[in-house]
Amino acid sequence: MPKLADSHVHLDDARFDGERDAVLERARAVGVSMQVIPGTHAASWPRIHALCGPGSGLFPAYGMHPMFMHQHQAGDIKVLPHWLETGHPVAVGEIGLDFYQEGHDAEGQRDIFRQQLALAREFDLPVILHARAALDEVTSALRRTSGLRGVVHSFSGSQEQAEQLWKIGFHLGIGGPVTYERAQRLRRIVSSMPVEYLLLESDAPDQPGAAHRGERNEPSYLPDVLHCIAELRSMDPQDLAAATTANVTRLFGLPSR
Repeated sequence: MPKLADSHVHLDDARFDGERDAVLERARAVGVSMQVIPGTHAASWPRIHALCGPGSGLFPAYGMHPMFMHQHQAGDIKVLPHWLETGHPVAVGEIGLDFYQEGHDAEGQRDIFRQQLALAREFDLPVILHARAALDEVTSALRRTSGLRGVVHSFSGSQEQAEQLWKIGFHLGIGGPVTYERAQRLRRIVSSMPVEYLLLESDAPDQPGAAHRGERNEPSYLPDVLHCIAELRSMDPQDLAAATTANVTRLFGLPSR
C-alpha cells in the first residue's frame, strides 16, 4: 500500500462532524498518512489547531480565504501573525483571489492577499493558494513578492499558466476533477508536467472524483486520484505516490516518516 499525503483537506468542516474519527481511519487504511488542513477564516483556526495534535499526521495552515470575505473581521489580519508564530503551521493558507462570483470585493481581497503574502515571507512559510478567475493576477503577485514558495490548489488553468508557475517554483495541487474524462485540458497538463511540481489533494469534503460523483468527498478517495494520474503518465502508482509524498514533505517541512 503506497504512503500518500493529502496536501489539501478541510477536515474541520462541519460536514465531517460526528464521524471525523471514522473518516481518519478510512484514510489511514488506504495509506493516507499525512494531511494538510488549511484554514479559511479566523473562526476556523482554533478548530484546526485542536485537530492537529502531535503524532496525528494532521498539519495546520492558517489563512483568510477570499470566499469568506463576509466573515473576515477588521482585526483578523492582525491576529494571524500570532497563529503563525505559536500554532505550529506548515503554511499560510488558504489564501488568494476569487473573482468568479458576482459582487466580489476585489480590492478587499487584494489587500488581504498582499498582507498574507508578506506574512508568508516574514515567517518563511509556503503559501496554499486559491485562484479562481484570477490565476494570472495571483501569478503576477507571486512574481512581485520574492522569496515565496507554495502550491496553487485545485489547479484548473492552461498549459501556459501551469508553465509560468513551474518557472517560479510553484506546485500544482491536483484532485478529483482530473478523474473526469471531460477534463481533457487538465489531463494533458498532468500527463506531462514535471513530477517534482505535482501534489495530490482531496479538497474534501468538496470536489469528489468521478467514482463518487454527488457524494461528500473524503481523503480516503485520494487513491482514485493517484491511480488516474499514474495511468495518464504511464507510471507505476507506487512510484507516483513516493514522488508526490516527497513533494508534500519537502514543501511543507513535514516529517519524512
